[in-house]
Amino acid sequence: LAKYNGGSGVLLGGVPGVLPGSVVIIGGGTSGVNALRMAKGLGADVTILDIDVERLRFLDIAIANVHTLYSNEANLNDLMAECDLLIGAVLLPGAKAPKLITRAMLRKMKRGSVLVDISIDQGGCAETSRPTTHLDPVYVEEGVTHYCVANMPAAYARTATQALTNVTYRYVELLADFGLDGACKKQPALIGGINTRDARLTCQAVAEAHGLDYEPPL
Repeated sequence: LAKYNGGSGVLLGGVPGVLPGSVVIIGGGTSGVNALRMAKGLGADVTILDIDVERLRFLDIAIANVHTLYSNEANLNDLMAECDLLIGAVLLPGAKAPKLITRAMLRKMKRGSVLVDISIDQGGCAETSRPTTHLDPVYVEEGVTHYCVANMPAAYARTATQALTNVTYRYVELLADFGLDGACKKQPALIGGINTRDARLTCQAVAEAHGLDYEPPL
């Protein structure tokens, strides 16, 4: 958002006598909530959208001074014109991300505003999104700066690797001790992580996205 980077020149946290910048986050999952915490830490005015009303209730209780809004096209359209930073954190596990932000909607955003599409590794949630890299991370489309790096955690690879290891190591131990079938019986959550087995595509969402046949993993 810095002016010398082609941004709108808005300081997200504002200053005394000046309103803070507006951040809109689509998706209340892990990425969306962490983006929310960071934006609130900077002092921004934050609105988060989700289709799960129970999730919105939780966020409304757990995090102070955040606006929660049901995610639909009408509500998103209303927010676009005043938004300085739009963060797409939509996830359908194993499936392509829905295109919630059309080019026409993007044109409503102020010139120099920013779109961060975290969903880009699943195809992106904006019609104008395309994958970028850490070496060439941004481009401008319809006057809006797009940041669509497909592997954002790799910018802080050490921390990302340690965090991933912490939550996956127990599953690796199960697989090593009991094999795939035995580990899945002890921890059924593993079944959802099997994408292929014995030359068969076993993830239904991936199969539907590519028009291929699907078979259950077990």
